Amino acid sequence: MVGTLVRSDGTHKRRSTTKGTKGHEGCKDPLGRKRRGPKDDKRIEMAERRKLELFLLRYVPDAVKGEFVNFGVVAVGEGPNGAEVIDVRFTKDRSRIFCMDPGVDTELLDRMQGTIREEIGLARDRAMLLRRMEESFSGVVQISNVMPVLTAKTAAEEVEEVARIFLESSKEQRVREPMGRRKILQTMRGEFEKAGVLPLLNAVPVEPYTKPGDPFEFDFGYRVGADIKLFHAVSMRASVDAAVLLAARYARIVPVMAEKTQASPLLTAVVDDDLDRGQEAVRFAIGMMEEEKIRVAEAREMAGIAEVARKELGV
Repeated sequence: MVGTLVRSDGTHKRRSTTKGTKGHEGCKDPLGRKRRGPKDDKRIEMAERRKLELFLLRYVPDAVKGEFVNFGVVAVGEGPNGAEVIDVRFTKDRSRIFCMDPGVDTELLDRMQGTIREEIGLARDRAMLLRRMEESFSGVVQISNVMPVLTAKTAAEEVEEVARIFLESSKEQRVREPMGRRKILQTMRGEFEKAGVLPLLNAVPVEPYTKPGDPFEFDFGYRVGADIKLFHAVSMRASVDAAVLLAARYARIVPVMAEKTQASPLLTAVVDDDLDRGQEAVRFAIGMMEEEKIRVAEAREMAGIAEVARKELGV
């Protein structure tokens, strides 16, 4: 209702007599509810956010040097029964890992990732969870410091963004040439393919000749007459450890394989081109392999080796 006041000077002033409209404080909507203010919006926004702890998984081939490559992101949050892994992401591009460690065991990486994925949804003490991930892989995996996040995004969205920042290589980086064992394997596969024999070759697992669960296998193999021809890529560019281990293991594998297959295993270790055979460690490793009757051939010899395989397999 609108009323009129008469001032002493004879002028008039209109006034409102409607109740409950003092200023804008305490305004109510037509249903009698209090209107939401900026502070209310802030409280709702905070309530909708979720606290996550993000960790980077680092591949550390040499703990002494302390060099590492980020290869995964883990998101840990509070579940109904305590801390649990909510989501994980792993790099799809392992080129940086191969660059740092040409002899990297890709099967070990695959097993790592599978084991960590199995932790999703399992409630554990957070410290125990992280310690278990580090200890499960003999120090090859290290966990970064925690990155606490308060986010309104889903865990998947947050992990995806962190993975893009820390795991993906810049698209502008030049493409690196394959190195080490990977390069040798690429050469072997290419020459066998040119000779038309690649479909006839198989990887040869050693589990039947050692113990159940042994993951090692020779890269390529085929049987011809009373012989089993085996071929394995061995890089000694960064370290001779793989060559020494191959020689030691082959000595124990040969007699069992010969007995079970009734054939003679003949192994060729394909090594890097232009190795410095003047280095004492290289000479030692090659000597060990030759003592165990392992033929040592450089990658550049693969065309001739593939041609022999073509003739023996009648292609």
